[in-house]
Amino acid sequence: MNDIKALPQLEERLGHVFKNRDLLLQSVVHRSYLNEHPDFEVGHNERLEFLGDAVLELSVTEFLYKSFDIDEGKLTNLRAALVNAKILAEISNEIAFEPFLFLSKGEQKDAGSKARMYILANAIEAIIGAIYLDAGFAAAEAFIHRFVITRLRHIVENRLFVDPKSRFQEAAQDVVGITPNYKVLEESGPDHNKKFVIGLFLGAEMIASGEGTSKQEAQEEAARAALIAKGWDKRESEIIILPS
Repeated sequence: MNDIKALPQLEERLGHVFKNRDLLLQSVVHRSYLNEHPDFEVGHNERLEFLGDAVLELSVTEFLYKSFDIDEGKLTNLRAALVNAKILAEISNEIAFEPFLFLSKGEQKDAGSKARMYILANAIEAIIGAIYLDAGFAAAEAFIHRFVITRLRHIVENRLFVDPKSRFQEAAQDVVGITPNYKVLEESGPDHNKKFVIGLFLGAEMIASGEGTSKQEAQEEAARAALIAKGWDKRESEIIILPS
């Protein structure tokens, strides 16, 4: 879109009207846009992203500390499940603010890529930083509670606070006494754009496979699929009770 006149529409979606609209504008300007428009009226959003990341982490950490009487490790896992790039990119899709981003022509063509996911996630953090500077911590926290904390129930009920590889290994050792192993089934693509297909095995039996742009990502996808295939995706040992 690259249209400053559209910013009031974005404010409506964010639920915050800016006193200083330049902060909002800067939050949606990617560095690549300035490479093509060096005289643009505001800078890119990376400093706001840096600030917003800290505000987001503090807000989520405080909420989890006050809401759950659980150990530090589980609190850390819950926080990581709430503030990762995938969740933040999903929030950007919920807000439908991707069209408001100021991107270079090259970046505009890269929709749907993993790189775009990180651009969207970083922009959410930049928006949080912008709201914080514009109206203080309470306003930023209101945004965080509306769009981030509301995902907590889904994360807890679906045990998404533990990474799938750890979850599957624990379940496999408890249920069948076997440690899973992973094997590369297929590797393709140039070095800068690899694709891996990895199988998860219990002994000689392949339980599931997963794809990814790295071996780690493919292993996690395989473990996630294997948890469902074995019916181990909702084990009682992983339950955390939601606050009433």
